[in-house]
Amino acid sequence: MAADHAFWEFPAMFDTLFPALHAHGDRPALRVLGRTLTFTELARACAHHAHRLDASGVAPGDRIAVWTQPTLETAVALVAHAAAGLVSVPIDPKLGPRELGHILADAAPVLAVAGDPGSLHAPSSLRTLQVTIDVSEPEVPLAPRPITDVPVLVLYTSGTTGAPKGALLTGHNIAFDLDALAEAWAWSDADTIVHALPLFHVHGLVLGLFGAMRRGSTLRWLPRFSEVELAAAVGAEPSAVLFAVPTMIHRLCEAASREATIAADLSTARLLVSGSAPLSQREHRRIEALTGHRVVERYGLTETLINCSTRVDGDRRAGSVGPPLRGVELRLVDDDRAPLDACDDTTFGEVAVRGPHVFAGYLDRPEATAAVLDAEGWFYTGDLATRSPDGSIRIVGRRATDLIKCGGFKVGAGEVEAALLEHPAVREAAVIGVPHDDLGESIVAFVVVAPDAARPTPLALEEHVAGLLSPHKRPRQVHLVGALPRNAMGKVQKTSLRDSLDP
Repeated sequence: MAADHAFWEFPAMFDTLFPALHAHGDRPALRVLGRTLTFTELARACAHHAHRLDASGVAPGDRIAVWTQPTLETAVALVAHAAAGLVSVPIDPKLGPRELGHILADAAPVLAVAGDPGSLHAPSSLRTLQVTIDVSEPEVPLAPRPITDVPVLVLYTSGTTGAPKGALLTGHNIAFDLDALAEAWAWSDADTIVHALPLFHVHGLVLGLFGAMRRGSTLRWLPRFSEVELAAAVGAEPSAVLFAVPTMIHRLCEAASREATIAADLSTARLLVSGSAPLSQREHRRIEALTGHRVVERYGLTETLINCSTRVDGDRRAGSVGPPLRGVELRLVDDDRAPLDACDDTTFGEVAVRGPHVFAGYLDRPEATAAVLDAEGWFYTGDLATRSPDGSIRIVGRRATDLIKCGGFKVGAGEVEAALLEHPAVREAAVIGVPHDDLGESIVAFVVVAPDAARPTPLALEEHVAGLLSPHKRPRQVHLVGALPRNAMGKVQKTSLRDSLDP
């Protein structure tokens, strides 16, 4: 689906990445664990941090590793780097030695910063600098910098198909995407963004932190997730926008069903936004029944930021991630990357996108970049989706892990998972394909039973799916498990499930 607005026609909201640093004065910018900085104080803190980096020999374009510890200092450092033309490499403090070693060797940062450098598990050869917050009037104020196509972030992918790769995101990528989201969500400086997401992924960092700073919104960041505290933070703000992942939405629903105050607090929000993984239809219905809100879902990747979203003034139907954002081109393609014209919400193909939000490539990986980004600028996401007559997109899974070729049919694992989640006893579900001598691949489901539900038999769950979907989409095996393996953003690790079946 072609966009109706070219990038150069899309109204540029601001010509610097974080204009509120220079215009919003004493309005609160960041609230973290009881500490607050106004925009003026944040601009001063950023200027002091940038000056210390300059004194340490760091130059614009240099890469800096940021240990994303759950502190206000982490947020200040990330904003300061982007505002000063430096490149952040956000690091999950919980990375194991092998993962950390790979990222540090690949990104080659000139320096590492952290609120508490003593807790870093990094090579002694890597220089470190403690982030301190100084809100006094700086000798050299933070100067507005024009938005460019120079990288601002190196975000590492999850590494599901090999070692993690560093995705280069530029100032233009970030500004364009945030402005398009602002248009879809009616996002303004009157909003307060509330989230409890880590700052080493797109959701918490680019949307949550950078998005708030670009719009001039207050960010209320809870570095550790707590249903009670998160709901209370929403309830305390006059125009709260909650960013969450499906696991958090589920836990908020569970807590709200027990504590009326949690439901009451959540009901005061302006928007509830879910992303990073599909939200089940059941959770859509539950959160609406508890709070009166229909959740806004959006869809994106590290390499493209956000591609689609349901709109604040549009149809927020369960299972849909909405149409492409304004200025984003999106099409579905077949196995040969030829465009598919179907708009029947049944035919699925791989999602390909094009636009100013698409990343600049993988750090020092031209072959990996060429494999997903063609000469015409189309990025091939690896995600499978259908398109409805009104242009809304429904994600059904990943090509690598969720396209199951069973008995001559193509089955999207996401469809089977959604059907399983319609069973009242199913709390979580994950579906994979495994080799089968006769069928090519067999559909295998892993199910977590709801705590208070009667334990269903595998056969009952197989028949439940067969009653909702075509017969060939019925699981041939159902395994009842205590939990599904997930990464830090709540995404199910299907490789681990597949490995669990190995003899």
